[in-house]
Amino acid sequence: MLKAVLFDLDDTLLINNMASFVPAYFQLLSAAFADSVPAERLFLELTRGIEAMDANDGSGSSNEDAFKAVFYPALGLCREELQPVFERFYIEEFPKLRSITRPMPGARGVVEQAFSGDRQVVIATNPVFPRVAVEQRLDWAGLSVLDFAFDLVTHIENMHATKAGSAYYREILSVLGREPQECLMVGDDWQRDMVPAAQMGIPVFWVTGPEGVASPWAGPGDDPVPEELLTGRGSLEDVLSMLPSI
Repeated sequence: MLKAVLFDLDDTLLINNMASFVPAYFQLLSAAFADSVPAERLFLELTRGIEAMDANDGSGSSNEDAFKAVFYPALGLCREELQPVFERFYIEEFPKLRSITRPMPGARGVVEQAFSGDRQVVIATNPVFPRVAVEQRLDWAGLSVLDFAFDLVTHIENMHATKAGSAYYREILSVLGREPQECLMVGDDWQRDMVPAAQMGIPVFWVTGPEGVASPWAGPGDDPVPEELLTGRGSLEDVLSMLPSI
């Protein structure tokens, strides 16, 4: 019996074109850091910080600590100097990115259905953003944490691995106290949602868009998911129809 549902966020519950979002995000962030760090250097060290988080295997430091251990020393600046800039950015500037996004059709209904039957519900978004940014994006999706008591929302502060590998899903299983077969991972990104979750033995559903349009992210290619673990593909409406029967 299904005991827990894991939902990816961007392009699963929230329409968020990363080809538009990421450049806009960096433009705002580089403006916020303009007095401290040149834009090119900021981008380089952010990239290295993300690579450090992707190297996490779930057994050591948090993603936040892995990022900071690389990011701040590389810039020759201390955390105390730059942390307030980050904090102010996420309060004052990050909300401006809302206009790039819009709620995914059916998102609220499928999350409400997932909570039925005493299931645990997880927002399994790649944990490279701070909690404040993830919660804002949930609000943009019409899924505020004030309305939904999610059992876990993954973010940079509370996770010790990213979606770069299956350790991320192993950590979620540990936090929930669940076996893989008791869970379902719902997401649009084949390489980060489907493959590593299935490697842990978690059944998966591939979201390919509200009209069944193929995801812009990589499809199966050379990384197939075992047939018995791929429960289906389609829209959130398809997930909604499936949930009561599993």
